[in-house]
Amino acid sequence: MEGEALPLAQYLFRRLRQLGVDSIFGVPGDYNLTLLDHVVPSGLKWVGNCNELNAGYAADGYSRIKAIGAVVTTFGVGELSAINAIAGAYAERAPVVHIVGTPMRASQESRALIHHTFNDGDYQRFDAIQEHVTVAQVNLNDHRTAPSEIDRILLQCLLHSRPVRIAIPVDMVPVLVPVAGLSSKIQIPPAVRQPQVEETALNSVLNRIYSSKKPMILVDGETRAFGMLHGVDHLVRMIGWPTFTSGFGKGLIDETLPNVYGVCTLPHKAFLDSCDLVLVFGPHFSNTNTYNSFLKPADDAAILFSPNSIQVNKDVFRDLPVRYFIQQLIQRLDMSRLPTHKHNLVHPSLKTLSEESPTDLVTQTGGFWKRLSPFLRTGDIVLGETGTPGYGVNEFILPPHARLFKPATWLSIGYMLPAALGASHAQRDLVSCSEYHGLSNPRTILFIGDGSFQMTVQELSTIIHQRLNVIIFLINNDGYTIERCIHGRNQAYNDVAPWRYLKAPELFGADQEGEYKALTWKVRTWADLDSVLNDSQLANGKGLRMVEVFMNKLDAPDVLLGLLNQQILRENMQGKL
Repeated sequence: MEGEALPLAQYLFRRLRQLGVDSIFGVPGDYNLTLLDHVVPSGLKWVGNCNELNAGYAADGYSRIKAIGAVVTTFGVGELSAINAIAGAYAERAPVVHIVGTPMRASQESRALIHHTFNDGDYQRFDAIQEHVTVAQVNLNDHRTAPSEIDRILLQCLLHSRPVRIAIPVDMVPVLVPVAGLSSKIQIPPAVRQPQVEETALNSVLNRIYSSKKPMILVDGETRAFGMLHGVDHLVRMIGWPTFTSGFGKGLIDETLPNVYGVCTLPHKAFLDSCDLVLVFGPHFSNTNTYNSFLKPADDAAILFSPNSIQVNKDVFRDLPVRYFIQQLIQRLDMSRLPTHKHNLVHPSLKTLSEESPTDLVTQTGGFWKRLSPFLRTGDIVLGETGTPGYGVNEFILPPHARLFKPATWLSIGYMLPAALGASHAQRDLVSCSEYHGLSNPRTILFIGDGSFQMTVQELSTIIHQRLNVIIFLINNDGYTIERCIHGRNQAYNDVAPWRYLKAPELFGADQEGEYKALTWKVRTWADLDSVLNDSQLANGKGLRMVEVFMNKLDAPDVLLGLLNQQILRENMQGKL
């Protein structure tokens, strides 16, 4: 291999392939066209999107399943269009590689006044913008250092599970670089043991465990990003304590286990507050992930297992890679000294549903979300868009090996439709490599409101074009219901234009006949819902399937109805003044 060379673009794309990227998203533009010529020769599949924002969302969704994703945009207009998606990936720990095709080095060095710039000769403006939403950046302008710079940036993406930016000028794309670097894989370096710190931290955690009387476990969303899922799953099964997830962590732990009680929501606050020990794995304490901090464990009760530190009370033990630390904790645990305690928690699977007349209209308060749980199956990827679906999916009881995305912190409306495209692609890439739980025809299931759907609907065409197995439940509640609950329940700014949503597959090119014919259903009553959920074409078909569920514009999950009732009370009080 010594002395062999290949184009710089192929070095980059082959590196991504080594890391697990099989499909790459993006939009062509004049500064990345020759770059895109190297995608397929490098062993990757090109997935063209309708715009760069959607491409960024798709790469984010892909990365949460495959542990890394990539998006290609053009300089200036393209990368700025994607930046909202990149920022969301930063906030929620999605490792996305943002590759930007930039003008030739001669143009940049001469400060040429060309298109996609501010026409002032300053080519560093976009670099500065991107620095705020990526953990590492590079402009590949020297062929001697370019391969090592690519490796450095990709390692940072893996280390931090956050976006990075790689800019490659047009004239650097074909420049030959040594192929030798590809013989060694990019890997997170093994942890250097800190024996004294490790021993002190282990003893501190074990003492708290043995002295506790009412402990619990909380699995949060950053558990996914740092390789601790296997150890956390082992611990949850081994010690049997009551275990909850945050909304961000839902789907990361087997919810069929008898000691796993689903998402910790407001009705669980009393139990959470009564616990004298809460082991928190992968904490992500944003206000939207903790119900405005109502469900943030008390500082003196929590032990926080973060990527490189363990916090016990006010003591922070640093430079302890959490994956390895959990393994040591499991080995050292003396099961005979573990506390046990009685509680009155009821497993979600044992809760009964209220009786509803088949002819009654479907409502979220009447158990819509709970009735969908039996429809879900092993290997499904489930997404609940920002809005009422984001709260509703908390009520699902997920089968083993199912994954769920729901709003955590960024809450960019419209994210979930392109993210479903990306996640479904990742799912299919894993199936093609026989790495997806032995399943051959898994599904991606999206729950989205009409307002959010209108934001990024174009990507429905990509789902259709790529023949992905995606089921969409569209909640038609006549506008932005979550916003109505917060403020302006009768204001026109929370309305959206009425669409004929089930015509969308036809508009976006869905097959009208054959194996991938797009199928659609309408649901208004409980009888309609039962009929649709028992339709084998919905459950087992291929390609796009779409269900429009009609609901009242002020129907919402209980937590949002509380906000709505407060709003109504305020309005009534003002009316009396």
